[in-house]
Amino acid sequence: MRVNAMSSLLRIRAIVSKELRQLARDRMTFGMIVMIPLMQLMLFGYAINTDVRHVPAGLLDLSQSSYSRYLTAAAEASQAVDFTRVYHSLTEAEQAITQGEVKAVLYLPADMGRRLLSHADFPGNNGYAYPSQSPVQPVGQWLVDGSDTMVAASLRALRNLPFTEVAGQAYRQPVPHLALVEYFNPEQRSAVNIVPGMLAIILTMTMIMFTAAAIVREREHGNMEFLINTPIHTIELMLGKVVPYILVGLIQVVIILLIGHLVFLVPIRGGLITLFTAALLFISASLAIGLVISTLTRTQLQAMQMTVFILMPSILLSGFMFPYDAMPEPAQWIAEALPATHFMRLIRGIILRDASLTGQTADMLWLLMFTLIGLVFASRRFKKRLD
Repeated sequence: MRVNAMSSLLRIRAIVSKELRQLARDRMTFGMIVMIPLMQLMLFGYAINTDVRHVPAGLLDLSQSSYSRYLTAAAEASQAVDFTRVYHSLTEAEQAITQGEVKAVLYLPADMGRRLLSHADFPGNNGYAYPSQSPVQPVGQWLVDGSDTMVAASLRALRNLPFTEVAGQAYRQPVPHLALVEYFNPEQRSAVNIVPGMLAIILTMTMIMFTAAAIVREREHGNMEFLINTPIHTIELMLGKVVPYILVGLIQVVIILLIGHLVFLVPIRGGLITLFTAALLFISASLAIGLVISTLTRTQLQAMQMTVFILMPSILLSGFMFPYDAMPEPAQWIAEALPATHFMRLIRGIILRDASLTGQTADMLWLLMFTLIGLVFASRRFKKRLD
């Protein structure tokens, strides 16, 4: 019995030794074992922040009084918002929110000082009215993009700015404050924000995974010899690998949007042509990443590892789970290099706010440029010969 046990242990040790030697020879896998946890822990530990700060906001100050200047300074002093735009009409401010220029607008009416001192009636936006007998005494409004639930929740604290110090006197209770008008998602349902984001994440995962193993699969299945003996050019091979998966990606878009609309009641406010144009650009960019990965790796395992290496930042840095504006600038630079970040802005803007493509040209051009660069790089990396 003891001899059999010793023999079993020796065989196990031999297998363990063999596996360790294989890992040591496979430099990419060995590097992934060390670099994936190290880089992602350092990056995400530094970048992820659930405290929303420095939200880009606009200012519509029709009062132009000492009261309005004090409230504006108090809002910026909270570090919750940065006033990056100044607007001169309510229509202009609402359009800016729709196009995603800003996340919120502080609206201070022309007679804000009188309202502040007298608690006069305040005509709210979209037909709401607050009579002087009401316990709510707003003297201005925060117009907020409610499709971003985390940002909207953080701005609720700015409704109660220090009005008691504005006029140098104590007000009768209740102290007047700012009304909060949440556009596009007044019920603050999480699904409205999550479902469009899930579209970006699911497409990132599947499109990169499908094409990451494309060239590697040809090599492992012994089909590379066949490709070498054909007159096909490398760029033709790249495009041939990509086109079938574009159709697959569009089918996934339809499935996700249908389920989101019918089951989770997510509104689709934008036009379908606009929506599918943005989706087509993102699918192409993701497939280009997969092709680049397939030319850098030698096995399907390595391709899957590199897919995870791209997927994790796409989930955590693109604005899907954590507010983009809450991340430090270096993390935002990394996020801007990810196609998912640009598509996240595009798809949420189109689906939830009916934003036009002309207002999101930078994100569209970036996805197109990323696709072209990825295809060129992959075609140059691929060598139509046996290693």
